[in-house]
Amino acid sequence: MARVITILIAGAFATAVLAPMNAHAGTDTDTFTVTANVLATCEIVANDLDFGDYNPVAASNLDAATTLSLTCTNGTSYNVGLDLGEGTGASTATRYMADSGDTYFLGYTLYQNAGRTTLWGANVGSNTLAGSGTGSAATIDVYGRVPMTQTVPSGNFSDTITVTVTW
Repeated sequence: MARVITILIAGAFATAVLAPMNAHAGTDTDTFTVTANVLATCEIVANDLDFGDYNPVAASNLDAATTLSLTCTNGTSYNVGLDLGEGTGASTATRYMADSGDTYFLGYTLYQNAGRTTLWGANVGSNTLAGSGTGSAATIDVYGRVPMTQTVPSGNFSDTITVTVTW
């Protein structure tokens, strides 16, 4: 009987060793969060306004225009304003270009519309341009006018305008 038990045990052992084993692969899962903070921001690029040649004895205004390029985050509300420039005594109605010696001044005006009826200024809610960003560049027109028959000597005149976008 011991021999039968030994054979049975040996047979069971051989069956267990030789039998195919079931493979068990383990798995586990977890998650992670991906985040970003999108900033409300704007970027403005200004192009120069060149009136060209002004004839002070001509009986007509000298008009010119330029553009600003404004890119703001989609949905960001903004206001674009233009300061009064460097000329002493300037206002939104009349800014001044100065000659190289800051002795003589040539008056001009900046407008938001082609009809030259809406003045540009820097007072948010009063004389700035309001809008909302789309995420793409928007072109903003600036229209200028040098009134006729100003009594200034010949020469080069210039001014510097600072464009400010507030959001």
